[in-house]
Amino acid sequence: MKIKDILQNNKVTVSFEVFPPKEWAKLADTKKVIEQMVRFNPAFMSVTYGASGTTSGYTTEIANAIMKGGVTPLSHLTCLTSSREKIDSVLDELEDNGVENILALRGDIPKDFVESKGQDFHHAYELIDIIRARGGFCIGGACYPETHPESKNRVEDIAMLKHKVDCGLDFLTTQMFFDNEKLYEFREMCAIKEINVPIIAGIMPITNAAQIKRSIELSNCSLPKKFEKIMERFGDNPDAMKQAGIIYATEQIIDLMANGINNIHIYTMNKPDIAEKIMKGLSSIIDE
Repeated sequence: MKIKDILQNNKVTVSFEVFPPKEWAKLADTKKVIEQMVRFNPAFMSVTYGASGTTSGYTTEIANAIMKGGVTPLSHLTCLTSSREKIDSVLDELEDNGVENILALRGDIPKDFVESKGQDFHHAYELIDIIRARGGFCIGGACYPETHPESKNRVEDIAMLKHKVDCGLDFLTTQMFFDNEKLYEFREMCAIKEINVPIIAGIMPITNAAQIKRSIELSNCSLPKKFEKIMERFGDNPDAMKQAGIIYATEQIIDLMANGINNIHIYTMNKPDIAEKIMKGLSSIIDE
């Protein structure tokens, strides 16, 4: 099923992200994680492409495991370090395996990577153009509620996002954020610029103090005072921090839903217990 159709009915949806293992021998463990997560009836599940495409070969395997569990898969696809030939090959593989949904991304810049005029891709919109011209896929893209780390300012960032959407995106998924007011402001700016595709809110449950530095680097997000206080009080107590992080994420989602954000994507970090606790905390709200 195409995700644009899942999002069309304006009902509440909660989806999960999983990531592939770094080694083929651990693929079975990831499949067990998926078996546990599909029990919570997510609207769909996304599978990342791996840093710099390093685990791209596992994406289809995991997408097939998601489909086997009766859930719609969304395959990430990054382009920065790929050739046009490689992208065409991956698209052929996804199509042959019945994967209909792609999250089209530039990808993070690897350490010591130097861009060149000879490379096939520099921006996500170039990948979107190719996928849209090919046809048959539902295409999603990423957005940053608090501005992309490489953008000069919010105005430039929204303009680039508008261009990316106009290339043929069906929906957007946000990077993680911890202050819902930032998303509400972002939503208003998108509406002003006529960025009218559905925006899925990406939520990261922070369950240990070590996560937070990397999370901020990736998403360019800020931390509200409330969350800083949680870190100060519980950061040195792993069990307490995990519980507080799950509760904070659940409360974030409830507030989003109360303010008309019906589509939530949880960055689960391959932790079925975290997904389960959040879903239990939302059980009656989702069914409302």
